[in-house]
Amino acid sequence: MDSVLRAAALLPALFFAPVGSAAEFRLQVHDGHGQPVPDIVAYVPSAAAKPVGMQVDIDQINKEFVPYVTVVPVGSRIRFPNKDNIRHHVYSFSDAKKFELKLYSGVPADPVLFDRAGVVALGCNIHDWMLAYVLVVDTPWFGKSNDAGELVLQLPPGPHQLQLWHPELNAPTATLAITVTDAAAPLRVPVNLRPRASAVSND
Repeated sequence: MDSVLRAAALLPALFFAPVGSAAEFRLQVHDGHGQPVPDIVAYVPSAAAKPVGMQVDIDQINKEFVPYVTVVPVGSRIRFPNKDNIRHHVYSFSDAKKFELKLYSGVPADPVLFDRAGVVALGCNIHDWMLAYVLVVDTPWFGKSNDAGELVLQLPPGPHQLQLWHPELNAPTATLAITVTDAAAPLRVPVNLRPRASAVSND
């Protein structure tokens, strides 16, 4: 892959703290064959800068959750629109968020509040193969790689511990020591993923 990132239109949304100066930090995530890897979450933990909650959607389309991976800051609310012509029963048994949206069509009346950091595995009680993940982070500095494996963050200049996460990473998270400068070149990051699971565990 060319070391120069594609046009800004292909880049995912930027997330950053509204305080202090910031610089762009760019990543290119690829597998062992040099192919781009989407849905890699990158974030920098912060004890000082607190995140602001947001609202996003996780759709149900053709009996699948879309997107497969979502990252949101603590305090965010997520809607689960059912765009299929059958009913779904969305649930999670994860410690970070336990909830159920019993059999429904259309859009539930209220979004679900995600108020605790951690990994939330989603499933459908009717269609066992439906699976998706939400990573809830307690930081304003986060993002997710797009289909081209590209990711850009706005970070304060200086050294940081960058965390990488994906549900199929061999380790729960990977940590990279980085230094953010105005002139930093895109960082190429190799990752290896396990085969995707087909159902949500009850543990």
